Amino acid sequence: MPLGTVGYWKHMDRAKRGECPGTRDPKCPRCDGRKLDDPAYSYLLGLYLGDGHISHYSEHRVPNLMITCTQSWPGLMDDCEQAMRAVFPNNSVCRVRRTGCSNVKVYSKHLHCLFPQHGPGKKHERTIALDPWQQEIVDTHPWEFIRGLIHSDGCRITNWTTRLVAGERKRYEYPRYFFANKSDDIRKLFTDTLDKVGVEWTMLARGCDPFNVSIARKASVALMDIHVGPKH
Repeated sequence: MPLGTVGYWKHMDRAKRGECPGTRDPKCPRCDGRKLDDPAYSYLLGLYLGDGHISHYSEHRVPNLMITCTQSWPGLMDDCEQAMRAVFPNNSVCRVRRTGCSNVKVYSKHLHCLFPQHGPGKKHERTIALDPWQQEIVDTHPWEFIRGLIHSDGCRITNWTTRLVAGERKRYEYPRYFFANKSDDIRKLFTDTLDKVGVEWTMLARGCDPFNVSIARKASVALMDIHVGPKH
């Protein structure tokens, strides 16, 4: 019998009994009542619903929450990592660089407790609904949730149009926010939260599918600029 196999069995047996120092997962806000940083969680929840997923590669590894961020927005990666560290202050957070992007990751045995929306298959192919405790956090910190969704699957762009003024055609530019997601449930979570903070929106179709939420009215864009702003 290889010595490494015997050593591994002994380690797993000790870990089950809690005899290995430093191996027990820190306390969980849902299981143990640890205080949760609600604003950071609301932002991280928005990021997760857009560009995040939970992986568990094998039965012996701790699951990890991974948020994929493009390299074009280093400030977004900083915000994401900061939120992860605030929500999981005693867990391992890291960045894994890929071609054109980085995966910001946190490891915890309690990810399923804090993100019950996790499940098999793609998000837009299954029901996505917030638990009552999550909805309470989003209702209390709506702008953080909106910001997380925009930072994942949204953008702020400058549109332009031309108008005929005194016989001369002039170009006008105006800012606009977009949020695009194939999940009807996630889009509704976004638009319901926009309604609560007084942001007007319209649904635009991509082909025959209404995947895009547009925010173009001047007052609503101004609100979004105050609380969200462009990616950086």
